[in-house]
Amino acid sequence: MQTKTKNNHIGRKISRIRELRGMKQETLAEELGISQQAVSNIENSEKVEDVKLEEIAKALGVTKESIENFSEEAILNIIGNTYHVDNSSAVNYGCTFNPLDKLIDAYDENKKLYERLVQAEKDKVAYLEKLLKSK
Repeated sequence: MQTKTKNNHIGRKISRIRELRGMKQETLAEELGISQQAVSNIENSEKVEDVKLEEIAKALGVTKESIENFSEEAILNIIGNTYHVDNSSAVNYGCTFNPLDKLIDAYDENKKLYERLVQAEKDKVAYLEKLLKSK
């Protein structure tokens, strides 16, 4: 059974959001201008001062309120409600284009650019040869 205190442990919420953002304690510490040990202490603290919480939220790219209201259960519910093995979800996370088409388009664009560059070099050579012949 979870207690109200455990659900409102700001340090744990900061830690979990940091982990979900793929950020290490060292990185957060660097962003805040403090040591990694100080970040560890913050993440083990049940409460964090509002000013410090604002700084942490900014470094994590979230709002102070999103840290205060963060709920692991809500995240799991959102994921559970939007992802279905049978792809029956209205949300489509798959590719909406053919990656090979994009690759071929990029190749064609690069080929055209290369041909223009080669032509420009040929024009330069022809111009320089013309200058040499005229002397």
